[in-house]
Amino acid sequence: MTSSLNGKTVIVIGGSSGIGAAVAKASAARGAQVVLAGRRLASGGESGLRSEPVDVTDAASLQRLFDSVGRFDHLVYTSGPSVRAKTLAETDLDEAQDNFNVKLWGALRAIQLALPYLDAHGSISLTSGQLGRKFVPGQFIKVGINAATEALGKQLAKELAPRRVNVISPGVIDTPAYAGLAEEQRLAMFAKAGGALPVGRVGQAEEVAAGYVLAMENGFMTGAVIDIDGGGLL
Repeated sequence: MTSSLNGKTVIVIGGSSGIGAAVAKASAARGAQVVLAGRRLASGGESGLRSEPVDVTDAASLQRLFDSVGRFDHLVYTSGPSVRAKTLAETDLDEAQDNFNVKLWGALRAIQLALPYLDAHGSISLTSGQLGRKFVPGQFIKVGINAATEALGKQLAKELAPRRVNVISPGVIDTPAYAGLAEEQRLAMFAKAGGALPVGRVGQAEEVAAGYVLAMENGFMTGAVIDIDGGGLL
């Protein structure tokens, strides 16, 4: 059976901008009470949205978040570091470990601490990316993190049942993650990446958010990896 988000409580960790913010807005539009949690909080004032600070590398910070929210229905984890493309030979492994600590260990830390508060029939939605199954020179950090996230999503779907666990895997999405590029460079990169896709363009955060809403609302979906990549893996 499908389950409406109306009246449910959703925590979005990494909801300050981009995909996380789009998930929060989509959930609120469907009647959910949404808690956006992150280091850089989105501006408040929208109906159904509440902001809370959190550092996913700090267990005490996550514990304070869940204590403040109390019982809730759905956990969405979209936090991820900005990873520069480097070969293994060029990489500072301490820096690589920091990247894993945010997206992979941060997710596990959050899930572990959330369990006493998460409804027995609630859901967890994790975030990977097409580089978990698409191998590109210089991207071993993203490949490793995303592949591990997808494997753990399936493992935890069995271990945490009847709670449901799914993974959303976005492709190239127009988000503030690329804000560090000059405007001309960013548009050129999007044009090149989008032109190589069957759909002929890069994605929008709102399109990816629809995948998280599906994972939360569809009570018969667990252990799934939902690709929203414009055909990038074809």
